[in-house]
Amino acid sequence: MTLGYPQTVLSPRRRRGSLRARAMGRDSILRRFDWVLFIAALGLSVAGAVFVYSATRVVPAGEDPQAYFKRHLLNLMIGLLLGFATMLFDYRTLRAYAPFVYIASVIGLVAVLVVGTEINGAQAWIQLPGGFTIQPSEFMKVALAVGLAMLLAERRDGETEPQLPDVAFALLIAAVPIGLVMLQPDLGTAVVMGMIVLGILAVAGTRISWLVALLVLGVVGAFIAVQVGVLDQYQIDRLLAFANPDLDPQGVGYNTNQARITVGAGSIFGAGLFHGTQTAGGFVPEQQTDFIYTVVAEEMGFVGSIGIIALFAVVLWRALRIAVRAEDLFGTLMATGIVCWFAFQMFQNIGMVIGIMPVTGVPLPFVSYGGTSMFANWMAIGLLENVHLRRALR
Repeated sequence: MTLGYPQTVLSPRRRRGSLRARAMGRDSILRRFDWVLFIAALGLSVAGAVFVYSATRVVPAGEDPQAYFKRHLLNLMIGLLLGFATMLFDYRTLRAYAPFVYIASVIGLVAVLVVGTEINGAQAWIQLPGGFTIQPSEFMKVALAVGLAMLLAERRDGETEPQLPDVAFALLIAAVPIGLVMLQPDLGTAVVMGMIVLGILAVAGTRISWLVALLVLGVVGAFIAVQVGVLDQYQIDRLLAFANPDLDPQGVGYNTNQARITVGAGSIFGAGLFHGTQTAGGFVPEQQTDFIYTVVAEEMGFVGSIGIIALFAVVLWRALRIAVRAEDLFGTLMATGIVCWFAFQMFQNIGMVIGIMPVTGVPLPFVSYGGTSMFANWMAIGLLENVHLRRALR
């Protein structure tokens, strides 16, 4: 007697057909992958490794001149792995897991206030064994883009625009991590998060009058934060130095003054890679992180500086294209949040180097040295590719 179990062993012909189907699936993913976005982001990361090496290669005798360069490449490799892992699963499943991602990120922000390590005046890092550090606020940018996109996409079902309770709840959800970041204090990251929130709300269809009111409240809140002492004195001094560049040029204004001198030294074509005298002399503090753009400007000149901006423009163009062409509102809002994150952080970083924005200590995405920043940036690229592939493969 034969039992009625389904046959599980494939015939040779069916096995060959299955293998061909899987091969065609892999080929389809490779063909439909947004290679322009990937190559532009990778170009920024590789260029960053070169400029990080240039900024840190002059070291005391006995130290490794390639230490930062090697770590940057290691961070890039880990970031690529995280990006590809983020790309592989269907982003639409994040709608179910978004609350857990948000809660985990908030726990990380609370933990950094309890057991965090203070670096350059901000208690924003958690020290790990082996000399590694992690900055939870970078992962919070990803969580905020995913969480708000999920919330507003759910609330928009059956509605033409978000209602006031929906907007209020979204602002409450965003206020918690922004408030925790302000307590570190890290004004730059808090402002970037604010731009993510504003961009997602705008694209979700929030009324313009509400967005204007939100901007006014943000300005008033920043003023109150300064008055009640939420910001540290060094952060207030940075804002004063921005308003008056001649204020304390050897003190709080030293960074910005040296950054401008270094940028100006590059002229049109630059001094040449690894030939920047300001860079080699270490005149600009934090040159491998917040002020990495000064290395680009001095050694590659105006032409090289525009080249970096052009790569960012390509990343933003492809990300906007993905947001517009996403198959659902959730994908559109999530991609929009990432666009606002990259665009404003790039503008803020380059702006503080050339003197049109105050110094707030945010890294240049993909280019600056920093592990957690690199990981979060590539996870964001993975999410963009995920949205792109799900539309292309349907």
